[in-house]
This record gives sequence, structure tokens and C-alpha cells, in this order.
Amino acid sequence: MAGTFRSPALLAILSKTFPLERLYVGRHMSSTAAGVFDVLNPATGKLITSLPEDSQDQVAQKFAQAQAGQREWKKGPLQERQEALRTFNKLLLSRTDSLAATLTSEMGKPLSQARNEIRATPLRIQYLIDNAPQVLERQDVFGSAGAKVRECLTYEPLGVVANISAWNYPYFTSANVFAAALVTGNSVLYKPSEHTTLTGLAIGELLHEAGVPEDAFVTVTGRGSTGAAVASLPGLGGVFFTGSNPTGAKIAAAAAPNMVKVQLELGGKDPVYVRPDVDVRKAAEAIADGAFYNNGQSCCSVERIYVHASIHDEFVDAFAATVEAFKMDDPTADGTYLGPVTRQPHVAFLKAQVEDALTKGATPVVLGSHTDFTSRRGYFFPPVVLKNVDHTMSLMREETFGPVIGIQSVSGDDEAVSLMNDTKYGLTAGVYTKDGDAAERILAELNVGSGYWNCCDRVSPRLPWSGRKSSGVGSTLGLDGLRSFVRPKALHLQAA
Repeated sequence: MAGTFRSPALLAILSKTFPLERLYVGRHMSSTAAGVFDVLNPATGKLITSLPEDSQDQVAQKFAQAQAGQREWKKGPLQERQEALRTFNKLLLSRTDSLAATLTSEMGKPLSQARNEIRATPLRIQYLIDNAPQVLERQDVFGSAGAKVRECLTYEPLGVVANISAWNYPYFTSANVFAAALVTGNSVLYKPSEHTTLTGLAIGELLHEAGVPEDAFVTVTGRGSTGAAVASLPGLGGVFFTGSNPTGAKIAAAAAPNMVKVQLELGGKDPVYVRPDVDVRKAAEAIADGAFYNNGQSCCSVERIYVHASIHDEFVDAFAATVEAFKMDDPTADGTYLGPVTRQPHVAFLKAQVEDALTKGATPVVLGSHTDFTSRRGYFFPPVVLKNVDHTMSLMREETFGPVIGIQSVSGDDEAVSLMNDTKYGLTAGVYTKDGDAAERILAELNVGSGYWNCCDRVSPRLPWSGRKSSGVGSTLGLDGLRSFVRPKALHLQAA
């Protein structure tokens, strides 16, 4: 077919999931694109495929398509929208293995963790499906006795929702937005991260197969400039972005002239405090998993650990033993817990954070040999655990987003709270202790959107996911998150 991109590598990957005649790449991607961008395998550094990048004009055309689609999509009964998403859930579960292979190939997440993400996504979507009716329900508001004017409240979809999504958990972060948007009657202009575009294209195909019209869920592809073009569109109902704080600020600035609703799910510098009454080994194992799962590439990964001085050394030893047992290898190999980091430039960033801490007096507890991985072309960064850290170090101040952690000794609750709040971020924080009252007292003093007692790195579809300060604006998930995708209309009704 003239004028289309049909990369053999992409066809090989996606054909495991979709019949060749239905491939998005062949049907929708035109050579009139602004350019191309490469999809690389971070475990090898090798090219998977090159994809077209939508131009500003193409973004505008796809937005117009989504506008037209939304007008029809919202007219249909809620039950049809719910059923389409239920079917999408079934398709996800039936094709988990092939979808996980695609995700691992372009993001580097171990296959077992990729499968875990895909299998858990339907649980989030099902909550949104089940609770959409109460968010959309019309309300009668009764005024004073004998009032002639009847007062009612209805909820309407925002319109076209721009879903500019992240690469670290592309199913979770995308579904938080598109599932809530679609079930409440919005259409979606979806821009997956350039690092997980193949996964994004697969999501779009599955939604269409499930019954969501192609003009109700429209995918754009490209890098940052494409995302900026999406965010700056006049007439959007809302811009929902998941990613880094600096990029979030740019997205907000691009949308601001159009007075568009903007929600930002940004990064964190998530702390955990370990009180002296814990089971040290169990706490160390749980927190290590919270810090290193997905290679630490999560906005709610544990990034700072504060341990009471009386158990500090015992905790550090148990934590180090846990981390040293994590297997770093090819993400497709059995038993791999740590794969490569997703982005090549981030390797230099992580190295700089470690060197800064060591220069300022930090002591290495786990410091994997990076020379063991120099023969690989991939972006491997062995785990690093440092003690004797403090807040003069970038490691304890700036988001790490990788397999590096610092452990700091504290004298007690007051010092721990002070240090945990000493950050520009406010996403999550955790306390490990046997004393539930103490945990809730400490969590009440922390300026974060989510607090954890004896757990960490956890998201629930039943609770709103929100950040404070530089960690974001607005909520997804929970009833509060569902309400983010509708707007109220006040009706004053008086019979003639």
C-alpha cells in the first residue's frame, strides 16, 4: 500500500495480538506525517521499528474526528458504553501474554511484571464501570416549601478528553483516564508515550474491537511536540497528563490560553518511616519491593527511607540482603526482577545522583558492578543502596525514578515527619509500625495525597489518586476521579 508504514518488526510484534488485516499501522499511518521516531528495545538498545509522528495538522484533524465521534457516543445508553469496556477487559485477559511481550520489548519491564499490570487493569476499569451510574445520576434539589421553581442538577461529559499518558505503567495510567472518560460519555484523543507507542496502539485496537467507535477513541503518535500540539488544541474538554513535573508544567502552559480543564499526575519523592517496634526483616523486604519493583520507575515507588536509630543498622543489613537477591537480567528471562531502565539518558542521571551522594559522604551498602553490564547494549543500571545520606544530596531531594535508594537514620517521630515533609513533592508517604494510632497521627501531619500504614507503592481503584504541591493537580480513580470527567449543569425549571 503506497504511502503507509509497514515495518516488518512492528508487524511481527503486533501480529501476535491482532490479525494482519486489522493492523493500525497499515490502516491509519500516512507518510504525510511530520517525521518518524524510533521505538527501541531498552534491554538491547536495538531498533524495534520506526513510527510516523503526527504533525500539528494531523492532530487537528484527529481532534475534529473525536469531536464528531463524541456527539454520537454520548447519545448512546450508558449500558452500551459499559458493555464495550467489559468486552475490552475480557480481551485484555485473553491476550495477556502477547500484550505483555510487546510491553516488555519496548519498555524493558520483566515479563512477569508486565503480565501483572495487564491482569490488574480490568479491576480498575470494572470499578469505573460499576460506579458511573451514580456519578451521572440526575439530582433533584428541593428549595423552600412552596417554591414554584424546581431545581435540578445534571452531569454532562466534558467533551473530548486528551489523554497524554506515561510509559512506566501504560495500561494503568492510560486506563485511569480513558475508561473513566469513555464510560461517562466523553471521546478520547489518546497520545501514548513515545516509549510505549506499540502498547498504545494495541490499546486502541482492543477498544475498537470491543465496540468503542474509532472516532470515539482516536490515537495520535509522536514525541513531545505531538503532546504539545494536543495540549494546545482549543475546544478540548480536558487535558489529562501523566508524567514528569517539568513536562506537566509545559502541558499546563500550553493548555492555559484556551481555559481548558487540566489534570496533572506527576512525580514524587515518596518517603517511608520505619519506627523501632517493627519486625525488621519483614519491613525491610516489603520496603525493598516498594522501592525496586518496576526498577523503581513508578511515581509512588519508595524513594527515601528514614529509620529509627535504634534499629537502623539491623534494617540496613536486612534491606541490603533483600536487594542483593533481586535478579537483574534480560526481562524475558525467568526469574528476572530488575530489567533495564527504559530511557538511555536516565542512566547518566542515576549515575550522577549516586556520585553526588558519595562525594558528600554517603556510604555504599549495595553498589552493583556496572562493568558487568558494559558488554550489553541495553540500559542496565544495577541497584544501589546508600546509607549516611542527608538532604544536601540530590538523591534525597530530586525524583530518582530508578533502582537507587538512600536510607537515613532519625532520632524519632518528630525528626522523621520534618524530613518527610522537606520536599517539593506530595504524592505518597508510608509509616511502618505496630502502633496504628501512631501511624495515623504521623500520616495526618504529612502533606501528601495518599498515606500508607505498613504498606507502600499501592493504588486502589476505590480511592482517589491525587498529588499535592509539585506532584500534581486533580484526581483520578475513586468517585472523586470519576467526577473529574463530568461537569455539572444547574437547571431552574418552572412550569408556565
